[in-house]
Amino acid sequence: MTKVAVVYYSGYGHTKLVAENVAEGAQAELIEIDQEGNIPEAAWDTLQAADAIIFGAPTYMGSAPWQFKKFADASSKPWFTRAWQDKVFGGFTNSASLNGDKQVTMIAMQTLAAQHGGIWVSLGQLPANTLASTRDDVNNLGGSAGPLVQSPSDAGADKIPAGDLETVRLYGARVASIAARLK
Repeated sequence: MTKVAVVYYSGYGHTKLVAENVAEGAQAELIEIDQEGNIPEAAWDTLQAADAIIFGAPTYMGSAPWQFKKFADASSKPWFTRAWQDKVFGGFTNSASLNGDKQVTMIAMQTLAAQHGGIWVSLGQLPANTLASTRDDVNNLGGSAGPLVQSPSDAGADKIPAGDLETVRLYGARVASIAARLK
């Protein structure tokens, strides 16, 4: 069986809901980065055993928050031994704005995966970009590197558009499927 881990940071609960939906699609184990930027020690073993790792973080002020960056920096230990070499990687992000400079966060996640010698999985979904498109459509924000999610700043996670949540579920399944084929 293919093992997938979703490692994420959530500041206000929006990214947690997104991570849960990604994990549902990928049949993955969730690893939450805490408010101090740490993961449980046993989670490093989970990441080591995973065939695929999916990163998740909100986009704050044009990049991932410091807690995700602290995790990324701590991953230098497996980087040094090439422990994650040839693993399948993916990532997702969300912000309150439709754009919100999410692409910068996605590029940072892709770069982290590349530094580990990983294989990045693109979103693989056409954008919903016609006049008839709505926020309930899959990939309505037009991502390609990975899922982009919009979380209204004045509402809870339950107001994340259905199309965004379906996009991330499908992406989780895509990452797991590609990892299974490469295993």
